[in-house]
Amino acid sequence: MELDEAIAKRTSVRYFRDEPVSEETIEELIEAAVRAPTASGLENWLFVLFQSGEARRKVFDLIAEGMVEYYRTVNLPGEKIEKLRNRMYKEGMYRAPVYIAVFIDRRVRFLRGREFDDVEFMWSVESAAMAIENLMLKAVELGLGTVYIGVTNFQGIEEKVRELAGLDGNHYLVGLIPIGYQRDAVKPRKRRKGIKEVLRVL
Repeated sequence: MELDEAIAKRTSVRYFRDEPVSEETIEELIEAAVRAPTASGLENWLFVLFQSGEARRKVFDLIAEGMVEYYRTVNLPGEKIEKLRNRMYKEGMYRAPVYIAVFIDRRVRFLRGREFDDVEFMWSVESAAMAIENLMLKAVELGLGTVYIGVTNFQGIEEKVRELAGLDGNHYLVGLIPIGYQRDAVKPRKRRKGIKEVLRVL
C-alpha cells in the first residue's frame, strides 16, 4: 500500500469485530510508532497494551465515563447521553480487542530549569502524537481500524488510566487508541476546510 492510500483511507473506526490482534501485528504497530520524530532524540514515550479481558473492560468503562462527561460538558440533553450509553454498552461502540495507551515520562527531558518546563512538555506531547499517527497509518496498511480517544484525559479519568497501567504521576497520558478489525464499512469523511483555508503563503 502506498502512503497516499493509507493517509486517504485512515478514518476513525468506532465499532470492531471480536477478533484478536496478533502479537506480531502489535509489534509492527509499535515499530512504526517509534520511527516517528522525537524531540531531542529522547524517545520518552511509553506504549501500554491493554489486552486481557479484565484490563479491556476497565479501559472501556473509563472511555464511557469520559464520553458521558464530555456530553455533559457540552450541555447535551439527558436522552442523548442515554443514547450514547446504549451505543457503547449494547452496541459495543469503542469496545475493541486491544487498547494502546501512549504516555510520556515528564522526567525525561533535555533542557534543565523550570523556565523550560512548558516547552519540554509540549515537545514530548508532540513527539508522542507523531508516534500515534505513525501507528494509525501502519494500522491502515495492516487492515486494522483505530480511533483517537481524548476524553480519557479528563481530570480524574486520566489518573485512573495511569493507575491501571501501573504508572506514577510522572507519566502523562497523551492518547488512548482502540485497535481492531472494523465491524462495518467506514468511509473517510471529507474535511470541512479546503487547503486554501488552512494554508498561508508568505
